[in-house]
Amino acid sequence: MTAGVQTSTISQQDRYSYNTGNWLAASDGGVFAFGNTPFYGSAGGTPLNAPVVGIAATPDSAGYWLVASDGGVFAYGDAQFFGSTGGQPLNSPVVGIAATPDGFGYWLVAADGGVFAFGDAQFFGSTGSIHLNKPVVGIAAAPDGNGYWMAASDGGIFAFGSAPFEGSLVGTALRTGVVGIASTSTGQGYWIATADGGVFDEGDAAPVGSKGGLVLNSPMTGIAAGAAGGYWLVGGDGGVFNFGVPFYGSAAMLPLNMPVVGMASVG
Repeated sequence: MTAGVQTSTISQQDRYSYNTGNWLAASDGGVFAFGNTPFYGSAGGTPLNAPVVGIAATPDSAGYWLVASDGGVFAYGDAQFFGSTGGQPLNSPVVGIAATPDGFGYWLVAADGGVFAFGDAQFFGSTGSIHLNKPVVGIAAAPDGNGYWMAASDGGIFAFGSAPFEGSLVGTALRTGVVGIASTSTGQGYWIATADGGVFDEGDAAPVGSKGGLVLNSPMTGIAAGAAGGYWLVGGDGGVFNFGVPFYGSAAMLPLNMPVVGMASVG
C-alpha cells in the first residue's frame, strides 16, 4: 500500500471550531465523520495491499491517519506522513496506531507487541521478542508523549516509558476478548474494552457505563476517550455508544462495504 498525503486548506481559526466529534474507519479505508469533525478524505475505493486496522486524530482536530495491517499509513488533512512499515517484512501484522500529543509523530503496534516509532515519537520498548499468551490488539499513548500502553486480547496490559501500569484483566473471566484501550486525560488510568461491549476501568479511569451483558447487533471493535472523561465504543456495524460523552452520530444505518475497525475522537 502506498501512503497518501493531503494538505488541509482550512484556516487555523476554523480548525479550532471543528473540535468535537468522531471519525470512524472501516477496513476498506472508508472514513465516516460525525459531529463537527470534517471529512478530510479516505482510502475507500483505493486498492489496498492490506486492510485498514486503525485510525488516529491530530491534536488540533484537522486531520487523521489510517494504518493498515501491513503498516502502511495514509495521512489526511493536516496529518503529516512520517513513515510506515508498508513494504517491509513484518513478523506480525500491525493492529493499531497512536499519535504523539503534538501531532508530529505516531507509533504503530503489531500483534506480537512490536512497536514502530515515526516522526517525533520515541521508542520506549516493546514485547516484540517476548512470548505472549495472546496477541496485542491496541495501543494508547500517554498524554505527555513519553510512553504508551499496549493491550492484549486476554486483557494483559504492557506499560512503557511514563505510562504507569495500573492493572490488567489477566485472570478475569472474560466473555469475549479485549478489542482496545484508551487513556484518561491525566495518564494515570485507562479503560479496557471487550468485544461484547464490556468496559473495565483501571487507575483513575471512572466507571461510567458499558454494553456488557446486552445483546449487540455487532461486536465492538474499538474505544475512544473524551478529553474531559468518558468514552465512546464503536461496533463493526458502525454503531456508536457514548458513556459520559456526547453522542454525535453513528454509521449503524449506513450501508457499509466493510466493517468499522476503529474510531478517533476529538473533544
